[in-house]
Amino acid sequence: MAGKRQWIKGAIKRPGALTRKAKAAGMSTMAYARKMRHAAGRLGKQARLAITLRKLPRPSRAARARGGRKAASTRKRIR
Repeated sequence: MAGKRQWIKGAIKRPGALTRKAKAAGMSTMAYARKMRHAAGRLGKQARLAITLRKLPRPSRAARARGGRKAASTRKRIR
């Protein structure tokens, strides 16, 4: 699972930048992202990425504790 999510690390160039812009505008991060998703340049890219990342399923708490790996009982067995 970790290999599939590695693109996220490369896609986020300035962590927290969109959040700071949203708070400066007095809005929530997602409300600001929805408003600015059609903006040109870096701001538009940040907004569209935030909306895309919101759509991704978040691993369960147990999976995060295991480092994103599935539990041994849920893996396919090789016979």
